Amino acid sequence: MTTLSARPAHAAGPPRATTFVVVLAFGGIAVSLMQTLVIPLVPELPKLLGASAGDATWAITATLLASAAATPVMGRLGDMYGKRRMLLVSLFLLIAGSVLCGLSDSLTPMIVGRALQGLASGVIPLGISIMRDELPAERLGSAIASMSASLGVGGALGLPAAALIADNADWHVLFWTSAGLGVIAFILVLTLVPESAVRSGGRFDLVGAVGLSAGLVSLLLAISKGADWGWGDPLTIGLFAAAVVVLLLWGWWELRTREPMVDLRTTARPQVLFTNLASIMLGFSMFAMSLVLPQLLQLPEATGYGLGQSILAAGLVMAPSGVVMLLLAPIAARVSAAKGPKVTLMLGAIIVAAGYGLNIVLMSEVWHLVLVSCVIGAGIGFAYASMPALVMGAVPVSETAAANSLNTLMRAIGTSVSSAVAGLILAQMTTRFGPAELPSENGFRVVLAIGAGAALLSFLLASFLPRRSPAAATAPHAATPQGATPQGATPQGAIAEDQPVYAAVAVQPEGGVEIRGFVGGDDGHGIGHATLTLIDVRGHQLGRAMTLADGGYSIWTPGSGTYVLIASAAHRDPQVATLVVGDQPVDFNLIMAGSSKLTGAVRDVEGKPVPGAVLVLTDVRGEVVTTSTADADGSYAFSGVVAGSYTLAVSADTYRPAAVFIEVSGTGQTRHDVELRPGTRIRGTVRVRDGVPLTDARVTLLDAAGNVVGTTTTGDDGAYAFADLTGGQYTLIATGYPPVADTVTVNGSDDDRDLWLAHTD
Repeated sequence: MTTLSARPAHAAGPPRATTFVVVLAFGGIAVSLMQTLVIPLVPELPKLLGASAGDATWAITATLLASAAATPVMGRLGDMYGKRRMLLVSLFLLIAGSVLCGLSDSLTPMIVGRALQGLASGVIPLGISIMRDELPAERLGSAIASMSASLGVGGALGLPAAALIADNADWHVLFWTSAGLGVIAFILVLTLVPESAVRSGGRFDLVGAVGLSAGLVSLLLAISKGADWGWGDPLTIGLFAAAVVVLLLWGWWELRTREPMVDLRTTARPQVLFTNLASIMLGFSMFAMSLVLPQLLQLPEATGYGLGQSILAAGLVMAPSGVVMLLLAPIAARVSAAKGPKVTLMLGAIIVAAGYGLNIVLMSEVWHLVLVSCVIGAGIGFAYASMPALVMGAVPVSETAAANSLNTLMRAIGTSVSSAVAGLILAQMTTRFGPAELPSENGFRVVLAIGAGAALLSFLLASFLPRRSPAAATAPHAATPQGATPQGATPQGAIAEDQPVYAAVAVQPEGGVEIRGFVGGDDGHGIGHATLTLIDVRGHQLGRAMTLADGGYSIWTPGSGTYVLIASAAHRDPQVATLVVGDQPVDFNLIMAGSSKLTGAVRDVEGKPVPGAVLVLTDVRGEVVTTSTADADGSYAFSGVVAGSYTLAVSADTYRPAAVFIEVSGTGQTRHDVELRPGTRIRGTVRVRDGVPLTDARVTLLDAAGNVVGTTTTGDDGAYAFADLTGGQYTLIATGYPPVADTVTVNGSDDDRDLWLAHTD
């Protein structure tokens, strides 16, 4: 059996891994800053754009709607065609939208630019998915936590930065700043981030993408504009009804199509379902802080509860929460590694609820709100750091980006609902201040209490998550099983950079010996989720294990002896090996060839099968890969064909040979039928006058236009033959004696034609 040599946990060392994480996190911060930078302009947009207040809000709504439509689509496209590629596309859209906004002085280009900016929202889930594919286990937890925290960091730091720019420069500078950050992120990703080799392939579900986008846009538009239009307005009700109908039809379609936009069966798994539900509640809870605290800070002191601060001061009060999220990201990762991401999520939800409870009591001093924002920020940092780990622990590696994007979308839905609910409450619970109606202190407390309740509901939902081992299960690499030290490994469980890292997927029996290694494809990439079964020589099953995303595995034997290891995976040819195990761990790697199939049928022009046809498959270099013979039905099949371009040559008696170009996909089945046309032959014998065959006579065949089709020289039997001819008129010329010419008409059947040569008298 061919084996693959042991592979390092990852080719990149720690310095490169650090740079890699920083670049992706910077991209996430750039996108979240884009969403925040416009906040100081909101009151001034009608005047700046020459539009009504209601129309100007579309500059904000457009970003929300575009983000909702683009996030799941970009995730799915990333899984199919490359996560880095879609990350670069998202950053390009961010740059293009920012430039358009920077050049605009009217409403329409501003809305278009803001929509383009919203299309870039897939950066964070795509970045997390790239990390899962590329980083070793010891870096993955903290990296994902940092990337998740970048959403909150950018939001917290963006407000004071935006206020500072708006107060001291032309408002267009805000968008040029966003464009500049996007350009920097684009260049860094292009030069420092590798493309992930993990692809799902398949066909893009256009119907599913359109249906999901239409349903989400209808839902979020009704939520975001309902307060302006009126919750009982026919348009608002119609949008809610349309959202329900479209999403139900979309779900029906997704469950029936072979390659859905969103795999609802995977999404319905308890770990994914309850994580997404908890994400909605956390998104709701997080945005309540963003709505309440800035207003409390900026309301006049004369109200008795406002703190009379500028928007810049309000932004500076919120900024520490972003720093707290960033600093706590590695701590959250360590908690997930030790206790599991479920515990981290529940801990984050409790901290957020405690922060809101604290805010209900402490809201009369600036430092009160600094403290509260830091506490809530800490909870959000813990919760957001755990969500990708929970989602990725329950979905196939080929669906990572799509699953993370859906989770990000759930948070966005939560924030949209929070905005609508909080706006409704604050509009209803008001107090008069001079000629103006302002939100009352009790109104703010009610919103805070609802935020705390949403966080507690998130805690309750998280409690339904299945119990899982720590977050290593979500990584493409995991630490070596406790008590086992691979040959050449660093002592005390440390992982050396040049050593393979194996999956902790099997329990060590007392006195057992470990078999460990790497399962790879013939393209050199690891095969995740391959099943390994260990049996003894009598066929009794002793253990089972499953490879992690990078193909690493570990399985334990009862002790020394001879064992049989069986490996199987979807779309792969199964492998089996006999191993002799002694007292030391056995390192054993194997390759599983892709079980791609090339199938089809060979038929004639009338559709009848051509049994016995010989098929030869050659690669682009002309090397013969394999051969086959068509069966009685004319069918053929080649198994284990590696993805690539091939030439299929087909020949059969009485038929003209054919050659076709074929592109074989990586996994699954490619079908190509071949049609053979009849190949008529002209044959005969050249004879002299007394009927004796003539040797060395030259016979030439001309077509109707006088072109030479072929020439031949007769042997001892005087025979000649021309094969593979199409229909039409031909001329036979035989020389050796005085030449003789004969006209032949080919009509699909063989023609026997003897030629007679003789001296003239």
